[in-house]
Amino acid sequence: MVKRRILQEDQSYTFRSYFELNCEPDDILAEFGYKFVQSQLNLPQAQRLPEQLPELRQRLERTLPCVTLTSETARRETLVAPILLEIAAFCHCQLKIEYNVNINQWLKGNLDYLLRSEHQFLVVEAKHDDLAKGFTQLAVELIALTEWDEQIDCLYGAVTMGEIWRFAKLNNQEKTISQDLELYKVPGDLEQLISSIIGIMEIT
Repeated sequence: MVKRRILQEDQSYTFRSYFELNCEPDDILAEFGYKFVQSQLNLPQAQRLPEQLPELRQRLERTLPCVTLTSETARRETLVAPILLEIAAFCHCQLKIEYNVNINQWLKGNLDYLLRSEHQFLVVEAKHDDLAKGFTQLAVELIALTEWDEQIDCLYGAVTMGEIWRFAKLNNQEKTISQDLELYKVPGDLEQLISSIIGIMEIT
């Protein structure tokens, strides 16, 4: 029995399109030759953390009760951007926001957040609080970055709803994209979350 293709050759798809497709992530990733895996990721950890981290935690704990996190803009400005800006300053790397990428008709659109230095880390905001579909969009964007830079062997990213984060790892040689079984909560797991992202950016 021949399996029906999800993606049509004569159709154009943005990264947002993959969030809106009513398909399982393993089926979508198979279209690009990747296998979807769920596993406990052994994430790199930072050797040192920003001195301002306690201040960031205090600021989040102080402001969160004052903000209603019902919109993507509220979550972005209150939770996501402050964390990534702190990491970018600490790691001396660039933070690209709404960064446009156009590989081909199936891989194009804006990346929500991309930390760039010697290594890269991609962050996708899950629309409509749907972490599962947000992960599918993240996985496709990770594939796009490997198409953009064929030197990449391993690439990490995360999907977030602001208060909750989930990591992903792309292995280009094995053609797998792993979804971490763990969820990280903000502000409760803030130190662990930031340690992992900095660790990824500082992999030697």
